Amino acid sequence: MEPKKNPKSDVSRNSSIYFAVGLALMLAVTYLSINYKTYDKSDIAIDSLNLDDELEEEVPITEQLVTPPPPPPPPPPAPEIIEVVEDEEEIEETVIESTETEMDTEIVEVEEVEVEEVEEDLEIPFSVIENVPVFPGCEREKGNAAKKKCMSDKVQKLVNRRFNKDLASDLGLPPGRKRIFVSFKIDKNGNVVNIGARGPHPGLEREAKRVIGLLPKMKPGKQRGKAVIVPYSLPIVFQVQD
Repeated sequence: MEPKKNPKSDVSRNSSIYFAVGLALMLAVTYLSINYKTYDKSDIAIDSLNLDDELEEEVPITEQLVTPPPPPPPPPPAPEIIEVVEDEEEIEETVIESTETEMDTEIVEVEEVEVEEVEEDLEIPFSVIENVPVFPGCEREKGNAAKKKCMSDKVQKLVNRRFNKDLASDLGLPPGRKRIFVSFKIDKNGNVVNIGARGPHPGLEREAKRVIGLLPKMKPGKQRGKAVIVPYSLPIVFQVQD
């Protein structure tokens, strides 16, 4: 038995395609309806905008400060009144005579001028002098080394014998070793001069100068056969007991 309908006219044959197209159309209509916008008529500006109008910018008004000129300098002080006093005193003018000589003037011969040699006060250290100063009682010693040792021993003995060792306690100095540095010079005549002392108390310095002043006159030291000044120094050390 032949079918009564044409198979090409069967609607259900392309139903899936129709369904997909319809779904797409419905989604598009739904999207457009959701995003559709409407505006109130009152918010629409009726006036037209003229782009040819230029915006006028307000320029702030600035005031230019005018600096006043500096004040003029003060006028110079009035000059003092100078009184003109007549010079009543007569001043003798100095007449400068010419130093030129005439042909007839006799020339006096000048005698030879003698120049006196001024002896310099040389100072030669005690350690390098050729002939050391000789302390009284050391004349018999031979050689500089022996005379130096003899002089040092004599000076130390005199200091130990004459120095007041109780002075430190009287001055209230704390116990311990006390050291005084003494210096003096033996001049060209053998005298002890320029005595100096440096110690922990002015009283000890005065005592050291007094003792050194008791040194006797010596035979002066010589350098190249001439008497010279010889500086000498020594320390004075003593112990202050409790």
